[in-house]
Amino acid sequence: MTTFFLARHGETVWHAEHRYAGNSDVALTRHGLGQAAALGAWAVDARLDAIVASPLSRARRSAAPSVETTGLELRIEPRLVEIDFGVAEGLTPGEIAERLPAEWEAFCLAPASSPFPGGESGRAGVARALPVFDELVEEFPDGRVLIVAHATLIRLLLCELAGLDPDGYRDLLPVLGNCNVTTIVYPWATEARMAHPNHPRMRLLGFDVPPDRAGV
Repeated sequence: MTTFFLARHGETVWHAEHRYAGNSDVALTRHGLGQAAALGAWAVDARLDAIVASPLSRARRSAAPSVETTGLELRIEPRLVEIDFGVAEGLTPGEIAERLPAEWEAFCLAPASSPFPGGESGRAGVARALPVFDELVEEFPDGRVLIVAHATLIRLLLCELAGLDPDGYRDLLPVLGNCNVTTIVYPWATEARMAHPNHPRMRLLGFDVPPDRAGV
């Protein structure tokens, strides 16, 4: 079993207005860079074996201090890119509701299954990203891996690995703090898992913990 530390990137220039930033390459704010530095300070004692990031600049820049403090190479994984929100990219919830009322209603009812026009479904995002975890488990059995990615993708993956319907991710996990640490052990195989396919495939050790309080 491998221990994964999942971190959302730092604050971006779209953060204050809650604009949907999927595969748009949005820059970090100065505050976001500071959040990344705090994650890097946490990484010093985390005994990491690998650091993997989405190719978007906000994830790469957020992972950079951890790379510097640990001396590990930054591995870029395209399959960890954020969900593509299509025509909703760059819009606020209010703007989406005004311009695309039917699509917004469908998304709110089933956000993993009802993508915006031109976008990607959350379920498709899970399907592309989950193999990354299996490959890292094979490469680092009993290892410790930091993944720096994105709020929607991480929340979808957590629901999937917990045996929950990903369409409930916005209600179950409404917020994921910038550069906070969520710790899971995966795969978590138990007799219950063997008997019940929807039983959790992971063990959750910590959720959305600020790096200065996250255990290592």
